[in-house]
Amino acid sequence: METKRRQPALVDSTSCLCRVDARDKKFIPVTKLCIQSNIVQPSKHNAAAASPATQGQGGALLPGLPDDLAIACLVRVPRAEHHKLRLVCKRWQRLLIGNYFYSLRQSLGIAEEWIYIIKRDKDSHISWDAFDPISQQWQPLPPIPVEFSEAVGFGCAVLAGHQLYMFGGKDPVRGSMRRVIYYNARTNKWHRAPDMLRRRHLFGSSVLNNCLYVAAGETQGTEQALKSAEVYDPIKNRWSLISDMSTSMIPFISVVHKGRWFLKGLGAHSQVLSEVYYPEANAWLPVFNGMVSGWRNPCACLNGMLYALECRDGCKLRVYDGASDSWIKCMDSKLHLGSSWALEAAALFPINGKLCIIRNNMSITLVDVAASPKKSSNWETLAGYGPIKTFVTNLWSSLAGRRRLKSHIVHCQVLKV
Repeated sequence: METKRRQPALVDSTSCLCRVDARDKKFIPVTKLCIQSNIVQPSKHNAAAASPATQGQGGALLPGLPDDLAIACLVRVPRAEHHKLRLVCKRWQRLLIGNYFYSLRQSLGIAEEWIYIIKRDKDSHISWDAFDPISQQWQPLPPIPVEFSEAVGFGCAVLAGHQLYMFGGKDPVRGSMRRVIYYNARTNKWHRAPDMLRRRHLFGSSVLNNCLYVAAGETQGTEQALKSAEVYDPIKNRWSLISDMSTSMIPFISVVHKGRWFLKGLGAHSQVLSEVYYPEANAWLPVFNGMVSGWRNPCACLNGMLYALECRDGCKLRVYDGASDSWIKCMDSKLHLGSSWALEAAALFPINGKLCIIRNNMSITLVDVAASPKKSSNWETLAGYGPIKTFVTNLWSSLAGRRRLKSHIVHCQVLKV
């Protein structure tokens, strides 16, 4: 008989957004979906949730259909409706929290990418939102655990395509942290992961070969920046030290390009430094080429090309030309939005074969860099105030942004489920 071990909650579990009375059997609206902030301790998945072949008990998934055909139907339901499917019965719930269901969506090419935006409000509290580009709607999420609710200088990365990691940072009470947690988009829950080997904040991070790398930054109690680096292997579920950087720094730009990890930051005397990490040789080397000298943040790689934003509001794009070792203008929306904090471009990343620009006012713009650069239709607004909105709308956004100077986006990631 299967036994369940109750683990002590690592976060406040009282922040449930609704209460469900099983006797009333009331339908739960999406906006009142019961989501709690408990972190689930790592555990082995039930084998019955991983394969439909072992789920023969409890009746058919869909009456009148074999389970394989029922799964073929359920697997094509849009991701935004999955939380409703979990409420139908226990068998559907077990199916939708297992790896088999989402691995099948991945193999069929129907997995959906959502945008996850982590932001800090004017009171320095961390919150996050998820945006579905297909339905163009914001989706509910469980609250961020209290360990990171007021943290600064923490890292954020995605492993395995559906696990969002938050790690390190500095808590206003406890100081620099080694804590690592991750959100599993398949189960919609937070989990604990092994702590980092070194306390650090304001560091650089990246993902290479589905391993999480962190380097440099600061730690509480020392006045000098760090030059140590470490890597987390999710298969081995442990952290390991890698070669130290040539010099210590506080990175402000980090990107993986052509299998190498580039970092650019400030040294001990506020001088600008740049280094590149070669994972196959486990070695760091200084870099002085035209790529890093003209490198600006935010930036992103798409189809082997390195892109960066040309202006503050993200209305122009640049691309690095390796032949000339220089940055050249790539695309221009022909519409300058403004210079307020709300309209500042906070993130640039690839999604569904396009580049996505997100501003502090939560506006989302897609840029099709593969199309002709002279077409204005290459710039598509998905949410908020974007390039195709009117002048009056942009002016209102600019004025609103000046009233929320302390509200800004910290991290943006894409999870595919």
